[in-house]
Amino acid sequence: MVMTERSPIRRALISVSDKQGLDRLGPALAAAGVQVIASGGTRKALVEFGVPTLAVSDLTGSPEMLDGRVKTLHPKIHGALLADTTNPQHLRDLEANGIEPIDLLVANLYPFAETVASSKADNEVIENIDIGGPAMIRAAAKNHGRMVVVTDPAEYEFIIAALARGGTTLDERRRLATEAFAHTGRYDALIHAWLNGEGMGDHLLVALDRVKTLRYGENPHQQAALYRQAGAEGWVFEARQLQGKELSFNNYADGESTWRLANRIAHPGCVVVKHLNPCGVAQRPTVYEAFVAARKCDPLSAFGGVAAVNDLLDADTASEMAKMFLEVVICPAITDEAASILAKKKNLRVLVARPPEQQTLDMRMIGGGALVQDADRREIGEWKTVSESKPTPEQVRQLQLAWTVGAHCKSNSIVIVQDDAAVGIGVGDQSRVGAAERAVGQAGDRLNGAVAASEALIPFRDGLDALANAGVVALVETGGSVKDQEVIDAANEHGMVLMFTGMRHFRH
Repeated sequence: MVMTERSPIRRALISVSDKQGLDRLGPALAAAGVQVIASGGTRKALVEFGVPTLAVSDLTGSPEMLDGRVKTLHPKIHGALLADTTNPQHLRDLEANGIEPIDLLVANLYPFAETVASSKADNEVIENIDIGGPAMIRAAAKNHGRMVVVTDPAEYEFIIAALARGGTTLDERRRLATEAFAHTGRYDALIHAWLNGEGMGDHLLVALDRVKTLRYGENPHQQAALYRQAGAEGWVFEARQLQGKELSFNNYADGESTWRLANRIAHPGCVVVKHLNPCGVAQRPTVYEAFVAARKCDPLSAFGGVAAVNDLLDADTASEMAKMFLEVVICPAITDEAASILAKKKNLRVLVARPPEQQTLDMRMIGGGALVQDADRREIGEWKTVSESKPTPEQVRQLQLAWTVGAHCKSNSIVIVQDDAAVGIGVGDQSRVGAAERAVGQAGDRLNGAVAASEALIPFRDGLDALANAGVVALVETGGSVKDQEVIDAANEHGMVLMFTGMRHFRH
């Protein structure tokens, strides 16, 4: 068949759970002289719209049965969908069995995801696993050489226009068949996820729906898009963007990193992130003080970063933010005055968002496959003091902040905290001592009496020595090195508090 040759639509089968748009499509099909076949609630709706409709049971000669589980699973339906009318044997089979081909299938499936989301009982969820619908959709999509299949009400206008043009082309039918297989594949992925639970089984089916195409990826030569996992919640998809340009690939990535950490620290608190790593974190009595302190942690790196506050964003804080270049600001709420102040920064993206949901799985694509792991929940467990010096309650509180920040940094990382602010953050270093030296250099004159955290074990005493010699008085790390005793001895030589967590937070 020539790609531009149009196949007319003479008979249509409609079977939909989502009935939006039927009031437009049904009358248009009738006006074009198309015979319409339908069952159950779909037929009832079409009749109400004044569309002459043949019942599936009248066509097949078989009643619906098993509480509607069996309606369309019949040779007179699937023969009409699957017949290749260019094949003489198929034509003989159709004639012998009194079957007339169907040219258009309009179908969408039982609301499985919505039933799961509404916390219905298992038996009701199971009843919303569609059988006949996917079978028809797959049959029609397979036979797209002559058949057109529509699974999305947004395509009804296309079908109405195609009726006026004399039918559909092979290219058009192939496009819709592609969408149809995505529709059934997505549906199966949702069912599999519900049956499988949150674990990692032998198979992991992930369905992603494109939300928008992005201007480009990490770099201008890379294509990019934002997808949402089918059936999943996501703070970023529900956030209100008050102003500014569309978020870029890097904005989304940095925003996710920033908002998760901001919701892990005390309120009021502020986090500034640059290239997925925090460069400023602070907890203070007010949001204004938290932002100022977070910016002060590393003012140079904060330039062009993403900032998040975990409490109401007020006018004083907005005025301070407006003094510098930021890409994105995220907050749980904002005053009208603060919004007006930030609105003067035309390119600044401002998001109002709910707290992020707890992730269950972490997935990373590699050549030909993926690495999948449980998401690192980054809890603070029971710590053990291994040094002769014992920590004060205030030191433990400061160490907990350093440990939380470190869990959100790329390995290797060392985080130095002074007065509820991460004044020194050494991240992404190939050596632990290198990370310590970078953190010390960033902290500058804010080291005396500070505390520090390492997201993994300290393999040699040189890392601890670098911190202690700079004025750090307490350190928390995982422990577990063959040189643990050497590190403990070094802490005792310096009179330093050393605590082991027994848990690491590698982030590669």
